Amino acid sequence: MTNRIDLAKKAPKVYRAMIALDAAAREGLDEQLAELVRIRASQLNHCAYCLNMHTVDARKGGETEARIYLLNAWQEAGDLYTEKEQAALQLTEAITVLSSHEYVSDEVYERAAKHFGEEELAQLIALIFTINSWNRIAVSTRKVPDVH
Repeated sequence: MTNRIDLAKKAPKVYRAMIALDAAAREGLDEQLAELVRIRASQLNHCAYCLNMHTVDARKGGETEARIYLLNAWQEAGDLYTEKEQAALQLTEAITVLSSHEYVSDEVYERAAKHFGEEELAQLIALIFTINSWNRIAVSTRKVPDVH
């Protein structure tokens, strides 16, 4: 599989706007939590490029191999993830897998709201929709991870 189009070169204003949005969405969030959210959304969206990037970044940030490997099964991993991280991951899944039959339920939203103040929750939601946008950019343009 090869890259289709380089969005940064062919739509530079859009790409720069995404970079600015990404920076704004990360403000005030714990970076370790943010990487877990980015990895989980990228798993759900089958985005190899973003999965590679964010697992590398998570390791550089001190994340353990076990927590990275088990992220796809976080609900079954016991107390490996904190309650706050679990609430963030559940919200990530609800926002990422929107369909006509699924939505962000009050229960999921309220669980997240217990662990995040309003401003931090707003930033978390922004982070989730931003990584979903990056995933869609990478998948649709067939960005290939550099794993060599």
